[in-house]
Amino acid sequence: MIKGAIHVHSTYSDGEFTLAELREIYLAAGCAFVCTNDHAEFFNDTKLQAYRDECAKLSDAKLNLIPGLEYRCEREMHITAYGTTGLPGLTDPEKVIRYIGEAGAIAVIAHPKDAFFDWIESFQTLPHGIETWNTKYDGRYAPRPETFALLQRLRQRNPEMRALYGQDLHWKRQFRGLFLEMEAGSGDTATVLECLRNGRFHGKKGELELPSDGLLSDELLVQFGEAHARSARMWQFVKSGKHVLEQLGISVPKSMKAPLRKLF
Repeated sequence: MIKGAIHVHSTYSDGEFTLAELREIYLAAGCAFVCTNDHAEFFNDTKLQAYRDECAKLSDAKLNLIPGLEYRCEREMHITAYGTTGLPGLTDPEKVIRYIGEAGAIAVIAHPKDAFFDWIESFQTLPHGIETWNTKYDGRYAPRPETFALLQRLRQRNPEMRALYGQDLHWKRQFRGLFLEMEAGSGDTATVLECLRNGRFHGKKGELELPSDGLLSDELLVQFGEAHARSARMWQFVKSGKHVLEQLGISVPKSMKAPLRKLF
């Protein structure tokens, strides 16, 4: 069994960690692989080659940095790609999903907004998976039960769709305690992608294990709903306070923002 993290950003796009810093952080956390998904719009062909080369240079038998991209599509839908770093210049999400699939890679709808659920269900081309817990978007305490319900509706059309559990890491003080554990002996790229594709993994946060098929008990879904609602209320309170300060012409100090990122 190996551990790793997915949906991680670096200074190649809008992350605060360099790739070298990410290697040290995740090695210390006991990881064998990290899937980086920097934003595609930050790249041209030259920068993309440097990104791939640095990931390869920093990878060894201890930890593998697997370069991928996150594509910004119409209406701000985001799709993460695992196993390809092409720049197709597409914004239609179904075309992006097809492009990733044709490259032999894995397409995942990242942190789907509630307002997108009906739209996603209308897709003729479904992704390989849905990010059912994104600890930046959903918060560190609990995911939205509704995202798991969306996945199960989609799985009626494609039972091979997977539940993905991503950190969406950007900031140095951000929570990064959600991992994937895989039934594998090494974190080489081919093995990690095969496990993602075949569902030979589970999400891991502390003692909590979450299956790759996203099938959760009713009891756990209720717990998630209550915990997520509490967290959302706290975060809304913080945002309201920030808005009031901004109206008064007062900026929130960076020294206060960093602890909040760690808290939520």
